[in-house]
Amino acid sequence: MSGTREKLEELRGILELAEEPAGETGIAKRKAKGIPSARERVRALLDPGSFVEMGALMRAPGGGKNAMYGDGVVTGRGRIDGRPIVVIAHDQTVHGGSVGEMFGRKVAAAMEFAYEKACPVVAINDSGGARIQDAVTSLAWYALMCRRQEDLSGYVPQVAVMLGKCAAGSVYGPVNMDVLVATDKSYMFVTGPEVIKAVTGEQVTAEELGGAAVQARNGTIHHVAPDEQAAFDWVRNYLSYLPTSCLEQPPVVNPGLEPELTSHDLELNSIIPDADKVGYDMHEILLRIFDDGDFHEIGADTAQNLITGFARVDGRSVGVVANQPQVLGGALDAQCSDKATHFIRLCNAFGLPLVFVVDTPGVLPGVEEERNGVIKRGGRFFRAVIEATVPIVTIVTRKAYGGGYAVMGCKQLGADISLAWPTARIAVMGAESMVGIIGRKQLEATPVEQRAAVRQQMIDFYNATMATPWIAAERGYVDAVIEPAQTRLEIRKALRLLRDKSATKPNPRKHSLMPV
Repeated sequence: MSGTREKLEELRGILELAEEPAGETGIAKRKAKGIPSARERVRALLDPGSFVEMGALMRAPGGGKNAMYGDGVVTGRGRIDGRPIVVIAHDQTVHGGSVGEMFGRKVAAAMEFAYEKACPVVAINDSGGARIQDAVTSLAWYALMCRRQEDLSGYVPQVAVMLGKCAAGSVYGPVNMDVLVATDKSYMFVTGPEVIKAVTGEQVTAEELGGAAVQARNGTIHHVAPDEQAAFDWVRNYLSYLPTSCLEQPPVVNPGLEPELTSHDLELNSIIPDADKVGYDMHEILLRIFDDGDFHEIGADTAQNLITGFARVDGRSVGVVANQPQVLGGALDAQCSDKATHFIRLCNAFGLPLVFVVDTPGVLPGVEEERNGVIKRGGRFFRAVIEATVPIVTIVTRKAYGGGYAVMGCKQLGADISLAWPTARIAVMGAESMVGIIGRKQLEATPVEQRAAVRQQMIDFYNATMATPWIAAERGYVDAVIEPAQTRLEIRKALRLLRDKSATKPNPRKHSLMPV
């Protein structure tokens, strides 16, 4: 009996060491920096009391006293809103959170568990990269972890949370997950300021090189939170819109009552400005056409001329792609094409219907855009829409010109139901551009004092007879021209109709080739 008691005491001591694997020095370092422990971070993310750790006593063999329990990473399972989740959290106070052999084995085992049990993965990143003293072993485990990550991609949701430093090889794990969330004081880069200075002579700070704000503008980071708890809350909300895997459906949250118009619906009838060139905030429309005015935006800090995010219709999750007339008039450019491509593929992978809300003058012209590869990057946007097998509903609120009409969910590209407001203008180009091309000779032959009046007559005629939703409706390219106030109810009816849409597209090929 005494021997059993001694063994229990020994085990308790080992578990206490595992709970604080960095020892007194590591604890002091954490407190000085104001950094929560890896387990504290995990508990802040998960439902209270749900965390079950895996591999807490793993450590590098033959390392003696320097071999820390846990080997710099905490892995386990728990729940978010009662649904299962696998979590991985770097411990920055053990070898800087760097990747060694046992670190890699723990992460790989956690990912395999997520694959077998078909549940999401959240990785909390705070790492200096590969563990130098482990030599090629560290690099090998990076590759092995990446292979397991690819198995999970599109099968279960994967979320990366970047807290603190994320450098060298450790950046490739987060960037290959579905979305990347960061706190505003964190940063990520492949090579740090010291290496850049030594190699190229350039001087740059960590924040200027890869700060969260910089990487969010680049589109690498999908959301920047003011602190760690805000980041975890964003992740919890994000996951509430997604299924636990592609084999299931997302949870249904507060399904709506029987359809009826509200005062908010009626406000849509007067929301579009009378003048075509006057902007408005597309968020004001989005808040009125989905359940409870709820909208969870993805990538808000990059390519702000396009809005992407999640909403609910009848309590069911949908993905939203909408032009923002307040930024570049809602024109499409290279960067927003990347943003749309990623988001559409994310929604398609997990079976979320897509709702396009369109007000765009087309593709942004300019030398810089051509140099940025707007053709190839825009081509990927097209392909993402074409390859989507989920239900697609499109609403044209105002402008839908040129390539913007096509790529923003037109019927010919794959939309199941296309609707337009009476204020919609659907054409190859806007009236003013048309006058500059087709009406140029006529204007040159017109006396100078009459040119302004003739030009306006040509614009009015074009808008009244050619760039109207009625012509598109007559040809079947738009299913109906609806009163704006009816939009929320029409989207609901459309998605109910499409709920059992088949995702089968038989084709013997291995895969298509996107313009990369």
